[in-house]
Amino acid sequence: MEAWELVVVGVWAFLVSLGGGLVGLVLGNLRLPVVVQFASSPAAGAGANVAISGAAAVASAAVHARNGRVSWQLFAWMAPPSLAGAIAGGLLAGELPGDALLVAIGLVVLYGAWEVARYRRPPAGRPESLARRDLAASAGVGLLIGLLGGFVGLILGSMRLPAMVKYAGMGPYAAVGTNAAVGVVVGLGGLIGHLPSGVDWEILAAGSAGGVPGALLGSRLTGRLPERALLKAMVAVLVVSGAAILADGLF
Repeated sequence: MEAWELVVVGVWAFLVSLGGGLVGLVLGNLRLPVVVQFASSPAAGAGANVAISGAAAVASAAVHARNGRVSWQLFAWMAPPSLAGAIAGGLLAGELPGDALLVAIGLVVLYGAWEVARYRRPPAGRPESLARRDLAASAGVGLLIGLLGGFVGLILGSMRLPAMVKYAGMGPYAAVGTNAAVGVVVGLGGLIGHLPSGVDWEILAAGSAGGVPGALLGSRLTGRLPERALLKAMVAVLVVSGAAILADGLF
């Protein structure tokens, strides 16, 4: 690759992660078109993209964890099936029509924006520990999203975030932090799954060099937003990211 191409990837990864870190997402779907454009092959680009997302999620999750915005109970239930699904999805990459899958994901992300827009804080008396049925539903969602994400080279935090709000009744700040933490294992699983088909390591290095500091800076700003402002930002990011995925699949 030319040096200027790596610079473009790094700068774009920084900007995407900066905006995504603010609302607990790494927005790999916005990074993916640029990565694939410069990658040696679409498959290698997808493998690099999911790994960049995982690296950015590490930075974001670390900040959220230090500020108490991670539900480790929910993480323990969602992370193992998410990891398994991401590995399986990466191994299956190229076996199913990618465009059709992207269209479906885009529609689900847009639906997720509607779910977050409808969010209301749970009653004050709700216990901090989640009900087992909520945890089981969240684990199933983690498996499915991990499978889809590993397949297309995304950690799909924009799908997982509204699921945490809907099925687990998480508050917005805890959902932001826990989503980033689960994204770490999805990124790892996706990378493992894509190894047999190849990974563009130069793009992975350039994207991580930009994405990690962007995610760190964005996640540091999360707790400074009022709750309603944070929810509005989530909806805006979900709408943009869902539309981007949908357009990628259609065109």
